Order: sequence, then structure tokens, then C-alpha cells
Amino acid sequence: MANQIVVIGGVACGPKAAARARRLDPTAEITIIERGDLLSYAGCGMPYYIQGEIATADELMNTPAGALRDAAFFKNVKDIKVLGRTLAEKIDRERKVVEVIALETGEKSEIAYDKLILAVGADAVMPPFVGSDLKGVFRLNHPHDAEGIKSAVLDGCKRAVIVGAGLIGMEVAEALATHELSVTMVEMMDSVVPAFLDPEIAVHLAKHLKAKGVNLMTGTRVVKLEGDDQGRVTGVVTDNGTVEADLVLVAIGVRPNSKLARDAGLEIGATGAIKVNERLQTSDPDIYAGGDCVESTNRLTGQPCYVPLGSTANKHGRIIGDNVTGGKSTFPGVLGTVIFKAFDFSVGRVGLSEKECMKQGIPCVTALTPGPDRAHYYPTAKPMVLKMISNAETGKLLGIQAVGMGDVAKRIDVVATALSYGAATTDIAELDLGYAPPYSSAVDPLAHAANVIDNKMNGIAKGLSPAQVKMKIDSGEDFVLLDVRSPQEVAAMALKNPRVVNIPLGKLRARLGELPADKEIVAFCKISLRGYEAQRILNGAGFRNVSFLDGGLAGWPYSLELG
Repeated sequence: MANQIVVIGGVACGPKAAARARRLDPTAEITIIERGDLLSYAGCGMPYYIQGEIATADELMNTPAGALRDAAFFKNVKDIKVLGRTLAEKIDRERKVVEVIALETGEKSEIAYDKLILAVGADAVMPPFVGSDLKGVFRLNHPHDAEGIKSAVLDGCKRAVIVGAGLIGMEVAEALATHELSVTMVEMMDSVVPAFLDPEIAVHLAKHLKAKGVNLMTGTRVVKLEGDDQGRVTGVVTDNGTVEADLVLVAIGVRPNSKLARDAGLEIGATGAIKVNERLQTSDPDIYAGGDCVESTNRLTGQPCYVPLGSTANKHGRIIGDNVTGGKSTFPGVLGTVIFKAFDFSVGRVGLSEKECMKQGIPCVTALTPGPDRAHYYPTAKPMVLKMISNAETGKLLGIQAVGMGDVAKRIDVVATALSYGAATTDIAELDLGYAPPYSSAVDPLAHAANVIDNKMNGIAKGLSPAQVKMKIDSGEDFVLLDVRSPQEVAAMALKNPRVVNIPLGKLRARLGELPADKEIVAFCKISLRGYEAQRILNGAGFRNVSFLDGGLAGWPYSLELG
């Protein structure tokens, strides 16, 4: 008898699993149950459709060859039956049937399965704000949402408020600004993209957003939404004032759709998502689950985590397709790899952030290294800032964050690969990466960051983060900020503070007597390459309490006017 494979969910993981199962088992009876009217769409492309980079919503549902992935496509090309606009109401595990209802007719029926796949995704969170049901208030969870936002823009909306400064909010902010809307982002945490970025990286992104005209309101809570007598949104009331708006996007995250699994008695993980094993089986071995509805394991900590991404959903689909047809494929977990575009900046991270290390009790050492993404003299070189994190006891690489106009994606992917194989930070410096001036510098920015960490761990270098230095200034500590740049550089851009002493690096040895031996000295330059040199010179001359400013002025995210 043919293997009966039933898939609940027709967006990413579900169709991938069904297609893989069909290739491996030509005789299986495969059915996809999808509550919506669209199949296999690229949800991650929706902000770019709103922006106009993608001309039509159909392009989000096309194959690379241009075929529309609709029910007819799955039937004719894949021999997979699709029940669209059909809701899976209940799973009867004892009888191995799914109870469904056709949403357009109300007709109920049952579908038997040998293997069941839950790929029910996640829903965008909509808090119970007063006014959340007003016209002009959107989530972004489906192409129809994207159509609604784009229609509102084309109908003349001028003032947009985005609630939440996370990944979706960042991408839609650029899309709306491209259409010349004023854009305000309201974020209750103190920095942008707080779930993924350390504050000293996030602040560079925040500065770029402000430079592009985005009004950022961090540390601000939404109280309610206001509307007019026509039922249209007119403003967002926060604990920091009211912002006028005729378009509001609520983008504070997503919640896994785990109710169907919970009602069926399947185990739910600590994150609220469906718990699965490495073969992506639920607590019922005949029921698999994947995509945005499942909990993952962090490969570095072994702890459960919830990181819903389209790339992960597609990996899940292939593995599940293998296993429902007799395979033994496994999923190793995730590294939390994230990358996104925000105007002219690329922003990415992989592995653990410093604040995650602190939360997990992992001792870490970091390097903050700004610089060009390729040879500094090459015309297309663009700036970026890297933050590398290493285990302070073992030297194991733990993660990296990167922000800037340069080639961030390349560095994120290199580190993701290295983390997958348990690399030490010193391994990064020894990688035989491709080098030519149009593509990289002779010492790649990753190698530079790894070398800084190596120097710190060996006691050669001592760095202080921008946040640490600013805290010293704000608390009134008595120390010296030693600027070792040339007078011309200082005239062009200077850190203005009474603690600053300017002695160019080339004259430092001759002017050591101008520096107090009994005070802490923090040396810096543009990127702190010379700052580190100054630290070594001073150490060699008997100065003991010397460090350098990690990242120099290029990595300094705060105002240059300090006290």
C-alpha cells in the first residue's frame, strides 16, 4: 500500500518536504493542507516588494525558471495534491487522521496519514493595543499584508510608525522611506535589533538610520493607537509622547503556531515552539515538524532556542522529506546566523553575542575592529565594523557581529562555516582566504580581529570597549585619553574632552615625560592600530596602567563632544 504522507502547511518547510518526499518515493500519496490561498511564497522578499525592488507579488511565488508555484504546479509537476483554503482542526493520533474543514464551504472531512508533517509556521504578534483594529494598522506575515501596505503607500500615506526595531522593522523602514514617507520606529528596548546585536554594534546602525531620516524612539513603550471617526489610524500614543501616523506596522516578532500540536498532546518546548529531536520527529515518531513552528538547539550552547528563518525551514523540509520516506537524516541545530539590509548598511551576526555569553556565564574576550572590506587603497573599498567574540578560557571562536557598507555577508558566512567545525579564534587568522585588492586586504578583516583577540589573550594587548571608556568619562574618572594621530587628523575630527592629550605616534618616545606615570592611559587613533602601538611603547617604557580604545574613533559610536 502506498505511503500516505500528509503535510499541514504550504509555505516553506511543507512544500520542500513534500517535494523531497516525492523525489524519493514516486508511489507515495502526498497531500498538502494549506489554510491560505497562496503556496510556497518567499515571505522574506515581502519588504522588497513593498519597496518596489520586486515588481509583482507573483515573483515571490515563482520558481527560478519562472513557473508559478500554485496548486496546479504541485499537481502537474510534482504529483502532490493541495487542499487550499483548508484548515486542519484536529489531529487524532490514535486513528492517525487529520480532521479538516474547507473554509469556503464549511465542509468537514478526515484525511488519513502514515506520516504527518507539521509545517504550520508562525504568526506575527499583535499586542492587544487599544486601536489595533483600526484601518491602516498592519502586520507583515503574508503577501496579502504586503499588498495592503503597498496599497496604503500608493494611496497617499505620508507618516509611518513602525512598532519594533527588529529585523522586519528594519527592512520595511527602508521600503517606506524609499516611497518618501516619514518613518518613526518605536522600540521598547534601549537599542535597535536587541535580540541579535550588542549595543556597541547596534548604535552604529542607529546612527545610520537617523542619518537616513528615520526618527528612532528607543526605550519607548506603545500605550495605544488613536483613530478618527472613519476608523482610520491617526497616531501612536507612547509613554514618550504621541506620534502622528496614517500607517502603522506592528513588527515586534512572531509566535510559533503550536496550538494544533499542543491540542494533539505533542510535547512543546521551553520556547513555546514544538519540541523535536535531531531527526525532526515530535514526541510522536510518526509526526514530524519543521520550520517556524519548531524549537531549535543552539549548536554552541546546546540550549533550546527559537530562531525562525526561511533558510532553516528549507533545511528542515529536505531532512523531513528524507525521513518520512525511510531516511535517517539529522539536523544539527542553528548558530543564530542573521543578516539584513538597512539602507546602505549590511548588518549581520552569527554565534553568540557578548550579552548572550554573559547571560550563559561564558567568559569571553572581544575585539572591535573597524576598517575597509578590501584593500584600503582600492577605489571600491567600503567601511565596516566587526566585533569578534572568543571564549576567554579555551580560545574557541564564539561569534561575530558586523555592520557597515562593506562586504558583511562574506565575513558572516566565513565565521558561520568555522563555527560549524568548532574552530578556535586563531584558526580564523590562518584561513587561506582568497586575496586580491578588489576583494580583500592582505590581512582580511576577520584575520585582523582574530589577531587582536590573540594578542589580548596572550597579555600583549589590553583594550577597552567604547562603552567602557564612555562609562569612565561619564562617572568622572581621572585618566588620560592619548590621541596618537597627526595634528591634521585631529583638526579634521577630534574627541573633545579635557582628558585628551595629543602626541603623534612618531613623537611618542621622545615625549614620554609629558605623560603621568601614575594615571591610567587609554590610547587611540582612527582605528586604534596606532593606539595599540602606543600601548606597547608605553608598556616598554615602564607605564603599567595602559590600554587602547577598541576600534578607535572609527568604532566610537557616541558623540565626539564629551564633557
